[in-house]
Amino acid sequence: MSKERARRREERERLAAVAAAERQAAAERQARRDARRQAVSRFLPSTHSRQSGPLAERKRREMLATVGVLVVLNILMFAVARDWALTALLVVVSVLGAPILYLMLFRRD
Repeated sequence: MSKERARRREERERLAAVAAAERQAAAERQARRDARRQAVSRFLPSTHSRQSGPLAERKRREMLATVGVLVVLNILMFAVARDWALTALLVVVSVLGAPILYLMLFRRD
């Protein structure tokens, strides 16, 4: 009976050693991955969280609407006009006129 218990304990200890070795290898891989990520991210600029207030949300919505209007306008012009010069001119005018369109759409007095 004690030989059977000793054999089972040996088996449990062997399985525990294998599991510990796997955990150790996984921890070493994670440490190498973290060190590599830290080495690369050291040279990158830090990310800034965007503002989440109601004013910032409104401004984001307004900017998205302005960009949406300009994109739809450019797509329609591209579909209608077959001249590349006219299409390119409209894109340039759209980029330059975006602030004016923004003021016209969302003017606050």
